[in-house]
Amino acid sequence: MGSFIGYCCSICGKSFHPDEVTYTCPDDNGILDVVLDYEKLKKKKTEDLILTREASLWRYFPLIPVSGLIGEGTTLRSAGWTPTFSPPQLKDKLGVNQLWIKDESSNPTASFKDRASAILVARAREIGAEVIVTASTGNAGAALAGMSAAVGQESVIFAPKTAPPAKIAQLLIYGARVILVDDNYDAAYQLSLEATAEFGWYNRNTGYNPFTAEGKKTAAFEIWEQVLLSADLDRPLCVFVSVGDGNIISGIHKGFRDLDEIGQIEHMPRIFGVQSTGSAAIYNAFVSGTEEILPVSATTLADSISVNMPSDGLRALRAATQTAGAYLAVKDQQILQAISDLGEVGIFAEPAGATAYAGLKQALEDGLVAVDDPILVMNTGSGLKDVKAAKQAAGDAPVIPPSLESVKKLLTS
Repeated sequence: MGSFIGYCCSICGKSFHPDEVTYTCPDDNGILDVVLDYEKLKKKKTEDLILTREASLWRYFPLIPVSGLIGEGTTLRSAGWTPTFSPPQLKDKLGVNQLWIKDESSNPTASFKDRASAILVARAREIGAEVIVTASTGNAGAALAGMSAAVGQESVIFAPKTAPPAKIAQLLIYGARVILVDDNYDAAYQLSLEATAEFGWYNRNTGYNPFTAEGKKTAAFEIWEQVLLSADLDRPLCVFVSVGDGNIISGIHKGFRDLDEIGQIEHMPRIFGVQSTGSAAIYNAFVSGTEEILPVSATTLADSISVNMPSDGLRALRAATQTAGAYLAVKDQQILQAISDLGEVGIFAEPAGATAYAGLKQALEDGLVAVDDPILVMNTGSGLKDVKAAKQAAGDAPVIPPSLESVKKLLTS
């Protein structure tokens, strides 16, 4: 399978052959890191690692641990290679010199989660899995459902019944088997594990299947190509990421670690995780100075990052502590304001996506980053995923009688 040579447990460090395990470490249940043949990859030139004619995450095929691109012409090929903007209005508003927003809403199902699902569906086809299952508050499920539909793969999604209706509709329209759980995300996650064991399904869950991070790490490769290789940076890039179960930030960290391992980056970026104060288990561990992550009772309007006990918490915590980054917690009102701020420059973010930008504003206030630091903020999903929250952020439009006089009166009021 190309450069894929095995796994390494994130807790005990034990190594495994690709055929030995499927999900977590059998000794301590630790999440597995996929190990590439770094010695082989070190011998490749930068241009040999990027398939520049491929406008998707598959342009980094030499660094992806599956044996081949599948589904020619399907949405599997269009996940990733999302745009990175540098809005001058936001730079002026924040008073920073270098700022980029990486907007994941242009992915096929409008969220970052398409990256993981593209790789997981490819992996499932590679090993002959008949059914893929996942637990999701909406985005991961939609990504799996959409990618599965593209290649005729059967998928099952467990979601909490409180997930936004727009996300549930997306799951259903792609033809997935959707099972709503009368409880929270954590309960849906546990039920998906039980179903995996009972029915032999292939499980896509973040913080469980090691290949999810391999999809999400491709965002780091794009940041490398779109920013690090082109901008003349004299200090590490500061990357802000919204955090729920922790798999996105750990995946991005894995991508940068892969690049660092093969000598492709000069400075390891500093990674900043941002959580809602209503769902801040990893933040709590960070400020306590330990690696002990304790569950919380999550309550936040940012449903995509509303998690009691992060499934990939340890690796997510280390993404900050091992890169001289930090964790921040922001209130829901700050998240709503961030939605408006991004909207003013043409970026429509869902609450979880805007959380990272709210975290940047907080970090500048707290002095965790300086105005001269190069900064990149991830928007992980489209605001169309949660129109209710968008309306909270934007407020209501005025209603007037159908007359020009009414327009004039409104404009002068």
